[in-house]
Amino acid sequence: MDNLSILERPVYGIVEAAGLLGLRPDRTRAWLDGYERSGTSYPPVVRPQATGSEVVTWGEFVELGYLREYRRKGVSLQRLRPVIDELRRELGTPYPLATAQPFLYGKELVLELQERHDVPRAIAIVIRSGQQIMLTDSADRFFRKVEFDPHGDGAAKKIHPAGRASPVVIDPLVRFGNPSVDGASTERLWELFDAGETLAEISSNCDLPTDRVSAAIAYGEQLRTLAG
Repeated sequence: MDNLSILERPVYGIVEAAGLLGLRPDRTRAWLDGYERSGTSYPPVVRPQATGSEVVTWGEFVELGYLREYRRKGVSLQRLRPVIDELRRELGTPYPLATAQPFLYGKELVLELQERHDVPRAIAIVIRSGQQIMLTDSADRFFRKVEFDPHGDGAAKKIHPAGRASPVVIDPLVRFGNPSVDGASTERLWELFDAGETLAEISSNCDLPTDRVSAAIAYGEQLRTLAG
């Protein structure tokens, strides 16, 4: 499967994607398809145009994960839409923020587009620091969670939602994109623990080291906290 088809792969429903990202479904839908408020229509941020589809592709999910890092900045992400639109054209992909290009060797282009469209610093992707162009803290936090393919257009292959130190991964080709540890569903491991099995019992029955089971359960608890 090539990079583009991975990004176009249908993986989640909107409610499921929102749950994995710790977002409200209505906000997720607004970022995907736009919204109307006080008689004014606001276009999508993630999709080039509204489709009304409840299906979220892997590329859309990754880009939603990027926008999630900015959800509490207090600045409308609509301000970022023109930059994303131009990145689509310049980089030749419908999912520019789901590739490594803007975060690695495309930072100068991103800065130019940000300045052209007067993007507020609070939601910027890159900033200038002396003679260097650097990722903002939010963009860097996202970038460190994503595993990009080193070939082709550098499409996102996996997400490490709890950080690289955790064994939990979200891979569109494993467990239908549900979080897993070494191929084992984190949801299932959490359910076993919640039902009363000990870490040692789960570890033995699932043939997983105890520390990896513990990480899966901690991630499951985190998701429930976000959902609450």
